[in-house]
Amino acid sequence: MPSNVIQWFPGHMAKARRQMEENLKKVDFIIEIRDARMPQSSKNPLIDELARNKPRLVILSKKDKADPAMTEAWIEKLSNDNTRVIAVDLIKENFKNRIIQESLALNQALIEKQKKRGIRPRALRAMVAGIPNVGKSTMINSLAGRKAAQTGDKPGVTKSLQWIKVGKDLEVLDTPGVLWPKFESEKNGLILAALGSIKDDVVHMDDLALYCCQYLMDHKPQALMDTYGLETIEETPWPTLQAIARKRGWLQKGDIDENRTMRTFIQDIRSSKLGRITWEQPDEDAASE
Repeated sequence: MPSNVIQWFPGHMAKARRQMEENLKKVDFIIEIRDARMPQSSKNPLIDELARNKPRLVILSKKDKADPAMTEAWIEKLSNDNTRVIAVDLIKENFKNRIIQESLALNQALIEKQKKRGIRPRALRAMVAGIPNVGKSTMINSLAGRKAAQTGDKPGVTKSLQWIKVGKDLEVLDTPGVLWPKFESEKNGLILAALGSIKDDVVHMDDLALYCCQYLMDHKPQALMDTYGLETIEETPWPTLQAIARKRGWLQKGDIDENRTMRTFIQDIRSSKLGRITWEQPDEDAASE
């Protein structure tokens, strides 16, 4: 494990873990939200640890910012007998009925068991969980039809627990976003930082820019060339970023303005100026899933 593995575990997230443990016994299944641009890095290992064998509906949010073919590949990879996976645009889609139907399908065995016992099936109960900034509060508010949860671009906005009724068939328990004490790998931490799921002061902007540039050179070179008007891609990230800086005029006294170059490049990534990009390949992450 590299010595500079990113560590970030605010106190309110330790409290959130305890709250999740206490409330899991009250729910039938888990709705886990991940970012479609980083389905592996935005997975929270604590959910696996705490949820054990509870059914899970995985929602890949921000699908409008991810590569569509990669999203389909991730849906296939993550789906199994106990897990259903869908991708949604939480801002523009009307997804409420779809989530209700997926929840009913996921819990069909429980519903049938209740019917056989002569029990009228009650509303399913789900815990909504996910790391900060994946759109959890936005989804809760859409399901509730009102501003039931706080939203914000900064990680760690949700701080308390609340039940939300979603029609007659579903009730969901909102939980604070939870990150883990240390990331599974330095790469996971860099991806999370690049897409804004952890605070900027946790990592160095140079590391982010160089990592992201290398990934784009390997997987989306045309996006780099088209976005910045490059005729060729250099062999390593820093010369590529220098070429971008010269094209864009990110200069200071005729030299490359390094701080501006790194910062603006990451801003371009976060605002999707390079197009719909998925920052993890499902085949590369087979071993870590």
